[in-house]
Amino acid sequence: MLKGSDLLAKVKELGDASKSELVRGCGYVSAKKDGTERLNFTAFYEALLEAKGVSLGDGGGQGRGKGGRKLSYVATVQGNGNLLVGKAYTAMLDLAPGDEFEIKLGRKQIRLIPAGSSDEEE
Repeated sequence: MLKGSDLLAKVKELGDASKSELVRGCGYVSAKKDGTERLNFTAFYEALLEAKGVSLGDGGGQGRGKGGRKLSYVATVQGNGNLLVGKAYTAMLDLAPGDEFEIKLGRKQIRLIPAGSSDEEE
């Protein structure tokens, strides 16, 4: 089974091959009990993602959600005008449902101040 740069090179070499041919060509094949071929798509795709720098580990480190992605620290205003701060960020700050914040608007910025604290505390 190819890994890392060897895997990426083989995938590029195989170009327009079908998914099954890609998996087979990169060595992600095993034999079933009855002797027939089994293509290990999951192992192939995990190795491919890892070779491209995407980790699918348990994400135990801070700043990672369940999917193992790194936080971008960027939020986008949604089509309905809402600005969503995701669960990964609120978990990093140990926020709980019902926590309240004072909204401070500045010039093109928004600051959320925990209710009952002073501006200087962070």
